[in-house]
Amino acid sequence: QVPFVESGGGLVQPGGSLRLSCAASGSIFRVYAMGWYRRAPGKQRELVAFITVTSSPTYVDSVEGRFTISRDNAKNTVYLQMNSLKPEDTAAYYCNSYPPLGVIPGRDDEWGQGTQVTVSS
Repeated sequence: QVPFVESGGGLVQPGGSLRLSCAASGSIFRVYAMGWYRRAPGKQRELVAFITVTSSPTYVDSVEGRFTISRDNAKNTVYLQMNSLKPEDTAAYYCNSYPPLGVIPGRDDEWGQGTQVTVSS
């Protein structure tokens, strides 16, 4: 069973907004901080933001002030509200634990299918 199911991506004009959702396995969601990651064409996957179990958020500089990460512990779901989108935000977006499962001892390196965000006029 895939531990992460992302949704909410799409095509949006520069300056627009999108809200991404990720339904996670409860056994992961209840224990770990959760992160959003992205992979742009030709680039490595990078961290965008993460949120602790107690809902304390952290953002990378490039999205600070534009993106908001949140979590609903009752629904095992993490969200990413993205405002003021820029063409350089174009990427496939993924959620995972933070750090990702693959670097946690005893866990397999598992990812969901991701959701594509394209920012273009």
